[in-house]
Amino acid sequence: MQAIITPVKQLVGEVKIPGDKSISHRGVMLGSLAKGTTRLSNFLPGEDCLNTIKAFQSMGIDIEIIGDGSKIFELPEEFAQEMSGDSSQENTIVFIHGKGLHGLKKPVHAIDAGNSGTTARLLAGILAGQSFDTILDGDPSLRKRPMNRIIEPLSQMGARIQSSNDNTLPLVISGAKLKGIEYTLPVASAQVKSAVIFASLTANSPTILHQPAFSRDHTEIMLSLFGGHIENKHLTLTSYPVSELYGRDIRIPGDISSAAFIITATLLVPGSRILMKDVGINPTRTGILDVFQQMGGDIVIEN
Repeated sequence: MQAIITPVKQLVGEVKIPGDKSISHRGVMLGSLAKGTTRLSNFLPGEDCLNTIKAFQSMGIDIEIIGDGSKIFELPEEFAQEMSGDSSQENTIVFIHGKGLHGLKKPVHAIDAGNSGTTARLLAGILAGQSFDTILDGDPSLRKRPMNRIIEPLSQMGARIQSSNDNTLPLVISGAKLKGIEYTLPVASAQVKSAVIFASLTANSPTILHQPAFSRDHTEIMLSLFGGHIENKHLTLTSYPVSELYGRDIRIPGDISSAAFIITATLLVPGSRILMKDVGINPTRTGILDVFQQMGGDIVIEN
């Protein structure tokens, strides 16, 4: 692909920011584990999030997408490939018909997370407490990324996980009855934290996590919305087992990571003024705004 960039004197207007990637992933996961229907509006139809959808479809979850607001499509593989390259969807809506915490079925083939580390790591936590065995795989790039940070705590909880000598994908995850643990994360990681939280939902007792620093907390916030029970005391988090989660109607905010490019360009071009509505401003994600404001950037937040 070739792009031609033409300089302008100023940037002025209103920009719609795509839905938050992290929240889109977690919405599909929680909706699939919940009872009833979950509606996700402003879903990000990128390849990583579509891989999460395909993973749960392979485990028997009915998931539909409204692309242009007029038709509802099931998401077969060929449609997923088509959507992954389509950036024209102004508001993709996803309906997930969840079957409860124990409603997933053994997939016929290995689950392919593609290039999505979020899909692989969070899904490992969910699969650890299921009643079936699963092979979790990814593309050549994802196969090079370390998985030991999730393997260690999940194994302590009772999960049976087989991997290569260097603790990379593919993983063979044998579902087991899990137990709650007390665990200190070696590094601040939302993915590792989330994997353990998902596993804790079906454990026999609460799980306590000690964090060295704060990381994005989308999983904790969304889990509470779906009916989960989490307690936060500074850097210590306690996640409690639940009997059920329940479907919700969620509008996903714009992704601050995507907005960062527009914000940077606006601040660099004199006389520019851009309005971005419905952008997520979770304090664990807005570090770039703090930095720009400290540098004298004129950024106004209305919430």
